[in-house]
Amino acid sequence: MSKKIIASFTVSRLEILDEQGRVDAELMPDLTDPDLVRLYELMLLTRQFDQRALHLQREGRLGTYPSVLGQEASQVGSAYALQKSDWFFPAFRELGVFVTLGYPLAEIYQYWNGDERGLLCPEQLNIFPICIAVGTHIPHAVGAAMAARYRGDPIATACYFGDGGTSKGDFHEGLNMAGVFQAPVVFIIQNNQWAISISRNHQTAAETLAQKAIAYGIPGIQVDGNDVLAVYQATREALQRARSGGGPSLIECDTYRMADHTTADDAARYRDPEEVQRWQRRDPLLRMRRFLADRGLWDDARQQQLETEIDARLDRAVAREEATPPARARDIFAYTWTEMTPRQKRQLQQLRDLRELDHG
Repeated sequence: MSKKIIASFTVSRLEILDEQGRVDAELMPDLTDPDLVRLYELMLLTRQFDQRALHLQREGRLGTYPSVLGQEASQVGSAYALQKSDWFFPAFRELGVFVTLGYPLAEIYQYWNGDERGLLCPEQLNIFPICIAVGTHIPHAVGAAMAARYRGDPIATACYFGDGGTSKGDFHEGLNMAGVFQAPVVFIIQNNQWAISISRNHQTAAETLAQKAIAYGIPGIQVDGNDVLAVYQATREALQRARSGGGPSLIECDTYRMADHTTADDAARYRDPEEVQRWQRRDPLLRMRRFLADRGLWDDARQQQLETEIDARLDRAVAREEATPPARARDIFAYTWTEMTPRQKRQLQQLRDLRELDHG
Protein backbone atom coordinates (compact mmCIF):
# COMPACT_ATOMS: atom_id res chain seq x y z
CA MET A 1 0.00 0.00 0.00
CA SER A 2 1.23 3.49 -0.70
CA LYS A 3 0.12 7.06 -1.00
CA LYS A 4 1.47 8.89 -3.99
CA ILE A 5 0.74 11.88 -6.19
CA ILE A 6 -1.02 10.70 -9.34
CA ALA A 7 -1.62 14.11 -10.93
CA SER A 8 -0.59 17.73 -10.45
CA PHE A 9 -1.67 20.91 -12.18
CA THR A 10 -0.63 24.50 -12.74
CA VAL A 11 -2.64 27.60 -13.60
CA SER A 12 -1.17 30.15 -16.01
CA ARG A 13 -1.80 33.91 -16.15
CA LEU A 14 -1.14 35.97 -19.28
CA GLU A 15 -0.06 39.64 -19.10
CA ILE A 16 1.34 41.60 -22.04
CA LEU A 17 0.55 45.30 -21.48
CA ASP A 18 1.31 46.82 -18.08
CA GLU A 19 -0.23 49.86 -16.39
CA GLN A 20 2.44 52.19 -17.79
CA GLY A 21 1.78 51.13 -21.37
CA ARG A 22 4.85 48.91 -21.70
CA VAL A 23 4.58 45.54 -23.46
CA ASP A 24 6.37 42.22 -23.36
CA ALA A 25 7.62 42.10 -26.95
CA GLU A 26 7.93 38.30 -26.97
CA LEU A 27 4.24 37.90 -26.09
CA MET A 28 2.85 40.56 -28.42
CA PRO A 29 0.06 39.23 -30.67
CA ASP A 30 0.41 39.53 -34.43
CA LEU A 31 -1.56 42.74 -34.85
CA THR A 32 -0.94 45.61 -37.25
CA ASP A 33 -0.79 49.25 -36.16
CA PRO A 34 -4.32 49.85 -37.55
CA ASP A 35 -5.51 46.86 -35.48
CA LEU A 36 -3.98 48.31 -32.32
CA VAL A 37 -5.59 51.69 -32.94
CA ARG A 38 -8.91 50.00 -33.71
CA LEU A 39 -8.85 48.15 -30.38
CA TYR A 40 -8.49 51.47 -28.54
CA GLU A 41 -11.19 53.13 -30.64
CA LEU A 42 -13.63 50.33 -29.84
CA MET A 43 -12.88 50.58 -26.13
CA LEU A 44 -13.46 54.33 -26.22
CA LEU A 45 -16.72 53.86 -28.13
CA THR A 46 -17.83 51.33 -25.52
CA ARG A 47 -16.99 53.70 -22.66
CA GLN A 48 -18.76 56.70 -24.15
CA PHE A 49 -21.81 54.59 -25.05
CA ASP A 50 -21.84 53.35 -21.47
CA GLN A 51 -21.62 56.86 -20.01
CA ARG A 52 -24.39 58.09 -22.29
CA ALA A 53 -26.59 55.17 -21.21
CA LEU A 54 -26.08 56.08 -17.55
CA HIS A 55 -27.04 59.70 -18.25
CA LEU A 56 -30.14 58.62 -20.17
CA GLN A 57 -31.20 56.33 -17.32
CA ARG A 58 -30.88 59.15 -14.80
CA GLU A 59 -32.99 61.35 -17.07
CA GLY A 60 -35.72 58.71 -17.18
CA ARG A 61 -35.05 57.95 -20.84
CA LEU A 62 -33.65 54.42 -20.32
CA GLY A 63 -34.56 51.49 -18.07
CA THR A 64 -32.36 49.71 -15.54
CA TYR A 65 -28.89 49.51 -17.03
CA PRO A 66 -25.71 47.52 -16.14
CA SER A 67 -22.59 49.61 -16.66
CA VAL A 68 -19.46 47.99 -18.15
CA LEU A 69 -17.08 50.67 -16.85
CA GLY A 70 -13.66 49.05 -16.34
CA GLN A 71 -14.40 45.90 -18.34
CA GLU A 72 -13.84 47.32 -21.84
CA ALA A 73 -10.58 45.45 -22.50
CA SER A 74 -11.90 42.00 -21.60
CA GLN A 75 -14.88 42.49 -23.89
CA VAL A 76 -13.34 44.27 -26.86
CA GLY A 77 -10.17 42.16 -26.79
CA SER A 78 -12.05 38.85 -26.80
CA ALA A 79 -14.61 39.94 -29.40
CA TYR A 80 -11.87 41.20 -31.74
CA ALA A 81 -10.65 37.58 -31.99
CA LEU A 82 -14.05 36.28 -33.12
CA GLN A 83 -14.76 35.55 -36.78
CA LYS A 84 -18.02 36.45 -38.51
CA SER A 85 -19.05 32.78 -38.64
CA ASP A 86 -18.58 32.22 -34.88
CA TRP A 87 -21.50 32.46 -32.46
CA PHE A 88 -21.64 34.79 -29.45
CA PHE A 89 -23.70 33.86 -26.37
CA PRO A 90 -23.89 36.92 -24.07
CA ALA A 91 -24.91 37.39 -20.48
CA PHE A 92 -26.16 40.92 -19.82
CA ARG A 93 -22.96 42.95 -19.36
CA GLU A 94 -21.22 42.45 -22.71
CA LEU A 95 -21.76 45.85 -24.32
CA GLY A 96 -18.17 45.91 -25.59
CA VAL A 97 -18.69 42.66 -27.49
CA PHE A 98 -21.84 43.98 -29.17
CA VAL A 99 -20.02 47.19 -30.12
CA THR A 100 -17.00 45.31 -31.50
CA LEU A 101 -19.14 42.96 -33.58
CA GLY A 102 -20.93 45.92 -35.13
CA TYR A 103 -24.36 45.62 -33.53
CA PRO A 104 -26.49 48.72 -34.29
CA LEU A 105 -26.09 51.17 -31.41
CA ALA A 106 -29.70 52.37 -31.55
CA GLU A 107 -30.92 48.80 -31.05
CA ILE A 108 -28.76 48.40 -27.95
CA TYR A 109 -30.34 51.52 -26.43
CA GLN A 110 -33.73 50.19 -27.53
CA TYR A 111 -33.28 46.92 -25.66
CA TRP A 112 -32.26 48.66 -22.43
CA ASN A 113 -35.23 50.94 -22.84
CA GLY A 114 -37.44 47.88 -22.37
CA ASP A 115 -38.16 47.21 -26.04
CA GLU A 116 -37.42 43.59 -26.96
CA ARG A 117 -37.23 44.56 -30.63
CA GLY A 118 -33.73 45.73 -29.82
CA LEU A 119 -32.75 42.05 -29.79
CA LEU A 120 -33.75 41.46 -33.40
CA CYS A 121 -30.21 40.58 -34.39
CA PRO A 122 -29.11 41.61 -37.91
CA GLU A 123 -28.82 38.61 -40.23
CA GLN A 124 -25.09 39.03 -40.75
CA LEU A 125 -24.40 38.60 -37.00
CA ASN A 126 -24.56 35.34 -35.04
CA ILE A 127 -25.66 36.54 -31.61
CA PHE A 128 -27.88 34.68 -29.15
CA PRO A 129 -30.32 36.86 -27.14
CA ILE A 130 -29.06 38.61 -24.00
CA CYS A 131 -29.38 36.29 -20.98
CA ILE A 132 -30.43 38.13 -17.82
CA ALA A 133 -30.82 34.92 -15.80
CA VAL A 134 -27.38 34.04 -14.42
CA GLY A 135 -25.63 31.26 -16.32
CA THR A 136 -28.65 29.65 -17.96
CA HIS A 137 -27.27 30.26 -21.45
CA ILE A 138 -24.14 28.16 -20.86
CA PRO A 139 -25.73 24.80 -21.82
CA HIS A 140 -27.24 26.53 -24.88
CA ALA A 141 -23.77 27.60 -26.04
CA VAL A 142 -22.47 24.06 -25.57
CA GLY A 143 -25.42 22.66 -27.51
CA ALA A 144 -24.83 25.06 -30.38
CA ALA A 145 -21.15 24.12 -30.43
CA MET A 146 -22.01 20.42 -30.55
CA ALA A 147 -24.44 21.04 -33.39
CA ALA A 148 -21.71 22.82 -35.33
CA ARG A 149 -19.38 19.91 -34.76
CA TYR A 150 -21.92 17.34 -35.95
CA ARG A 151 -22.56 19.42 -39.07
CA GLY A 152 -18.88 19.83 -39.74
CA ASP A 153 -19.02 23.63 -39.55
CA PRO A 154 -15.53 25.03 -38.80
CA ILE A 155 -16.78 27.53 -36.23
CA ALA A 156 -16.63 28.14 -32.50
CA THR A 157 -19.08 29.51 -29.97
CA ALA A 158 -18.03 32.06 -27.35
CA CYS A 159 -20.01 32.05 -24.11
CA TYR A 160 -19.66 34.98 -21.67
CA PHE A 161 -20.70 35.07 -18.02
CA GLY A 162 -19.59 36.58 -14.74
CA ASP A 163 -17.83 35.20 -11.68
CA GLY A 164 -21.24 34.59 -10.10
CA GLY A 165 -22.17 32.36 -13.01
CA THR A 166 -19.41 29.91 -12.07
CA SER A 167 -21.40 28.99 -8.94
CA LYS A 168 -24.44 27.91 -10.90
CA GLY A 169 -25.31 24.35 -11.83
CA ASP A 170 -25.57 25.33 -15.49
CA PHE A 171 -21.85 26.19 -15.44
CA HIS A 172 -20.81 22.77 -14.17
CA GLU A 173 -23.18 20.88 -16.46
CA GLY A 174 -22.10 22.90 -19.47
CA LEU A 175 -18.37 22.52 -18.89
CA ASN A 176 -18.68 18.83 -18.13
CA MET A 177 -20.61 18.17 -21.32
CA ALA A 178 -18.25 20.31 -23.39
CA GLY A 179 -15.24 18.46 -22.01
CA VAL A 180 -16.68 14.98 -22.59
CA PHE A 181 -17.84 15.70 -26.14
CA GLN A 182 -14.99 18.09 -27.04
CA ALA A 183 -17.44 20.78 -28.10
CA PRO A 184 -15.87 23.79 -29.92
CA VAL A 185 -16.83 26.36 -27.29
CA VAL A 186 -14.80 29.01 -25.45
CA PHE A 187 -16.08 29.96 -22.00
CA ILE A 188 -15.11 33.54 -21.13
CA ILE A 189 -15.53 34.52 -17.48
CA GLN A 190 -15.87 38.24 -16.85
CA ASN A 191 -14.49 38.07 -13.32
CA ASN A 192 -15.26 41.61 -12.19
CA GLN A 193 -14.77 40.63 -8.52
CA TRP A 194 -18.36 41.18 -7.41
CA ALA A 195 -21.57 39.18 -7.96
CA ILE A 196 -23.80 42.12 -7.02
CA SER A 197 -22.81 42.49 -3.32
CA ILE A 198 -21.00 39.13 -2.97
CA SER A 199 -17.24 39.47 -3.36
CA ARG A 200 -15.25 36.97 -5.39
CA ASN A 201 -13.66 35.58 -2.21
CA HIS A 202 -17.10 34.80 -0.83
CA GLN A 203 -18.20 33.33 -4.15
CA THR A 204 -15.79 30.40 -4.12
CA ALA A 205 -12.90 29.01 -2.05
CA ALA A 206 -10.93 28.38 -5.25
CA GLU A 207 -7.84 30.56 -5.62
CA THR A 208 -8.66 31.25 -9.26
CA LEU A 209 -11.67 30.68 -11.48
CA ALA A 210 -9.42 29.44 -14.30
CA GLN A 211 -8.54 26.34 -12.30
CA LYS A 212 -12.16 25.19 -12.46
CA ALA A 213 -11.38 24.05 -16.02
CA ILE A 214 -9.06 21.38 -14.64
CA ALA A 215 -11.97 19.44 -13.13
CA TYR A 216 -13.51 19.05 -16.58
CA GLY A 217 -10.33 18.14 -18.45
CA ILE A 218 -10.19 21.27 -20.58
CA PRO A 219 -7.53 23.99 -20.90
CA GLY A 220 -7.98 27.00 -18.62
CA ILE A 221 -6.06 30.25 -18.28
CA GLN A 222 -6.33 33.49 -16.33
CA VAL A 223 -5.56 36.71 -18.20
CA ASP A 224 -5.19 40.29 -17.04
CA GLY A 225 -8.68 41.34 -18.04
CA ASN A 226 -7.68 45.02 -18.20
CA ASP A 227 -5.00 44.20 -20.77
CA VAL A 228 -6.69 44.18 -24.16
CA LEU A 229 -3.68 42.55 -25.85
CA ALA A 230 -3.54 39.63 -23.42
CA VAL A 231 -7.28 39.05 -23.69
CA TYR A 232 -7.11 39.10 -27.49
CA GLN A 233 -4.19 36.68 -27.62
CA ALA A 234 -5.69 34.16 -25.19
CA THR A 235 -9.07 34.24 -26.91
CA ARG A 236 -7.59 33.89 -30.39
CA GLU A 237 -5.62 30.80 -29.34
CA ALA A 238 -8.70 29.25 -27.70
CA LEU A 239 -10.92 29.95 -30.71
CA GLN A 240 -8.38 28.51 -33.14
CA ARG A 241 -8.12 25.39 -30.97
CA ALA A 242 -11.90 25.03 -30.96
CA ARG A 243 -12.29 25.53 -34.71
CA SER A 244 -9.56 22.99 -35.50
CA GLY A 245 -11.11 20.21 -33.40
CA GLY A 246 -9.14 20.79 -30.22
CA GLY A 247 -12.22 21.13 -28.04
CA PRO A 248 -13.31 23.68 -25.42
CA SER A 249 -11.33 26.18 -23.34
CA LEU A 250 -11.97 28.39 -20.35
CA ILE A 251 -10.61 31.95 -20.02
CA GLU A 252 -10.85 33.91 -16.77
CA CYS A 253 -10.60 37.64 -17.46
CA ASP A 254 -9.41 39.15 -14.18
CA THR A 255 -11.03 42.58 -14.33
CA TYR A 256 -13.13 44.92 -12.21
CA ARG A 257 -16.59 46.49 -12.25
CA MET A 258 -15.84 50.12 -11.38
CA ALA A 259 -19.52 51.12 -11.42
CA ASP A 260 -22.55 49.83 -9.52
CA HIS A 261 -23.96 46.42 -10.46
CA THR A 262 -26.81 48.20 -12.21
CA THR A 263 -28.49 51.58 -11.93
CA ALA A 264 -30.71 49.95 -9.26
CA ASP A 265 -27.67 49.24 -7.07
CA ASP A 266 -25.49 51.29 -4.69
CA ALA A 267 -22.06 49.64 -4.48
CA ALA A 268 -20.92 52.16 -1.86
CA ARG A 269 -22.98 50.18 0.66
CA TYR A 270 -20.79 47.08 0.38
CA ARG A 271 -17.53 48.07 -1.32
CA ASP A 272 -14.41 49.80 0.00
CA PRO A 273 -13.73 53.01 -2.01
CA GLU A 274 -9.98 52.35 -1.75
CA GLU A 275 -10.51 49.13 -3.69
CA VAL A 276 -12.13 51.09 -6.50
CA GLN A 277 -9.24 53.59 -6.52
CA ARG A 278 -6.69 50.77 -6.84
CA TRP A 279 -8.45 49.42 -9.91
CA GLN A 280 -8.83 52.88 -11.43
CA ARG A 281 -5.05 52.96 -11.69
CA ARG A 282 -5.33 49.83 -13.85
CA ASP A 283 -7.77 51.49 -16.25
CA PRO A 284 -7.71 49.49 -19.52
CA LEU A 285 -8.10 52.56 -21.72
CA LEU A 286 -5.39 54.55 -20.02
CA ARG A 287 -2.71 51.87 -20.41
CA MET A 288 -3.59 51.27 -24.09
CA ARG A 289 -3.52 55.01 -24.81
CA ARG A 290 -0.07 55.27 -23.24
CA PHE A 291 1.11 52.33 -25.37
CA LEU A 292 -0.19 53.87 -28.58
CA ALA A 293 1.29 57.28 -27.76
CA ASP A 294 4.72 55.71 -27.17
CA ARG A 295 4.51 54.11 -30.62
CA GLY A 296 3.55 57.43 -32.21
CA LEU A 297 0.06 56.19 -33.04
CA TRP A 298 -1.96 58.50 -30.78
CA ASP A 299 -2.00 62.03 -29.41
CA ASP A 300 -4.34 64.51 -27.71
CA ALA A 301 -5.65 65.88 -31.00
CA ARG A 302 -6.73 62.42 -32.21
CA GLN A 303 -8.29 61.76 -28.82
CA GLN A 304 -10.37 64.93 -28.98
CA GLN A 305 -11.39 64.29 -32.56
CA LEU A 306 -12.52 60.73 -31.83
CA GLU A 307 -14.44 61.72 -28.69
CA THR A 308 -16.32 64.34 -30.76
CA GLU A 309 -17.07 61.85 -33.55
CA ILE A 310 -18.36 59.27 -31.07
CA ASP A 311 -20.58 61.83 -29.35
CA ALA A 312 -22.16 62.71 -32.68
CA ARG A 313 -22.66 59.05 -33.51
CA LEU A 314 -24.31 58.44 -30.14
CA ASP A 315 -26.55 61.48 -30.67
CA ARG A 316 -27.80 59.91 -33.90
CA ALA A 317 -28.32 56.51 -32.25
CA VAL A 318 -30.32 57.97 -29.37
CA ALA A 319 -32.41 60.12 -31.72
CA ARG A 320 -33.19 57.09 -33.87
CA GLU A 321 -34.13 54.98 -30.85
CA GLU A 322 -36.38 57.64 -29.37
CA ALA A 323 -38.11 58.22 -32.71
CA THR A 324 -39.09 54.54 -32.94
CA PRO A 325 -42.84 54.04 -32.37
CA PRO A 326 -43.52 52.08 -29.15
CA ALA A 327 -44.19 48.36 -29.36
CA ARG A 328 -47.81 47.24 -29.34
CA ALA A 329 -49.12 45.21 -26.40
CA ARG A 330 -50.60 42.61 -28.73
CA ASP A 331 -47.11 41.85 -30.09
CA ILE A 332 -46.59 39.72 -26.97
CA PHE A 333 -49.09 37.27 -28.40
CA ALA A 334 -47.85 37.48 -31.98
CA TYR A 335 -44.30 36.20 -31.50
CA THR A 336 -44.46 33.66 -28.68
CA TRP A 337 -45.95 30.63 -30.45
CA THR A 338 -46.75 29.76 -34.07
CA GLU A 339 -50.34 29.27 -32.93
CA MET A 340 -51.74 30.75 -29.74
CA THR A 341 -52.83 28.41 -26.96
CA PRO A 342 -56.41 28.64 -25.62
CA ARG A 343 -55.04 30.45 -22.57
CA GLN A 344 -53.26 33.03 -24.71
CA LYS A 345 -56.42 33.58 -26.75
CA ARG A 346 -58.33 34.31 -23.53
CA GLN A 347 -55.59 36.70 -22.39
CA LEU A 348 -55.60 38.51 -25.74
CA GLN A 349 -59.36 38.95 -25.50
CA GLN A 350 -58.97 40.30 -21.96
CA LEU A 351 -56.44 42.81 -23.28
CA ARG A 352 -58.84 43.92 -26.01
CA ASP A 353 -61.63 44.31 -23.45
CA LEU A 354 -59.39 46.47 -21.25
CA ARG A 355 -58.42 48.69 -24.18
CA GLU A 356 -62.09 49.16 -25.05
CA LEU A 357 -62.71 50.22 -21.45
CA ASP A 358 -59.82 52.69 -21.68
CA HIS A 359 -61.25 54.22 -24.84
CA GLY A 360 -64.85 54.03 -23.70
